Amino acid sequence: MVHEAGGLLYYDGANLNAILGHARPGDMGFDVVHLNLHKTFATPHGGGGPGAGPVGVSERLLPFLPVPLLAREGNRYRWLTEADRPQSIGRLSAFAGNAGILMRAWVYVRLLGRAGLRRVADFATLNAAYLQARLRNAGFDLAFPTRRASHEFILTLRHQKQSLGVSALDVAKRLLDYGYHAPTVYFPLLVPECLLIEPTETEAPDMLDGFVAALTAIAQEAREQPQLLHSAPHTLPVQRLDEVRAARQPDLAWHPAETAANSIAG
Repeated sequence: MVHEAGGLLYYDGANLNAILGHARPGDMGFDVVHLNLHKTFATPHGGGGPGAGPVGVSERLLPFLPVPLLAREGNRYRWLTEADRPQSIGRLSAFAGNAGILMRAWVYVRLLGRAGLRRVADFATLNAAYLQARLRNAGFDLAFPTRRASHEFILTLRHQKQSLGVSALDVAKRLLDYGYHAPTVYFPLLVPECLLIEPTETEAPDMLDGFVAALTAIAQEAREQPQLLHSAPHTLPVQRLDEVRAARQPDLAWHPAETAANSIAG
């Protein structure tokens, strides 16, 4: 329908853990896809980088890709320029992206191969489905209870917020005391007090069971000692940050604040 109307389909490949080796966006009719390499392809993410999200297109969009492009001709490679691609949108700065991250992802794919990538999807989906079932049985509310877990699922703590005053942020901070990296909170924005949980393919059953035990213990603490969650974490060198102050008084100087102030005064 979209194609008949002259439109294009764009695939947001935030991660592909659920479909590796099972499906291809191009076969679904998508014209453009970007692939975030973190998580799915074993590259780091966060802390401001490094990150990479290569973009792929269908054959009908190839003439418009930016140049230079690398082409293989027999056993040789050469650059394609504007002369080869007159319909190209032109040149982009940093067109090669983050080369080191791209290389790491490529090596990961080559090491696993087709069968290995398929197993990644199988275990990522299995772990997510297992964890979702365990947490549902432990009394947590699923944001979308009729949906299957693919590689991720969403809990909502709106009832805990309403009845106990305990927020998703409180639970996430308390998880740090139990030795677990907190999941993404408050995303997607349409789900109130949500935790977006993505166990990935690498977690063993004992790790998943420990995560369930930690969340179950935190739920009990929320009922009996809510202040314990409000002031968490308690075991880390850095505790709650003043997020309001950070937003209202951002320190964007390259040097520490006192050094920058002295430099300006001088």
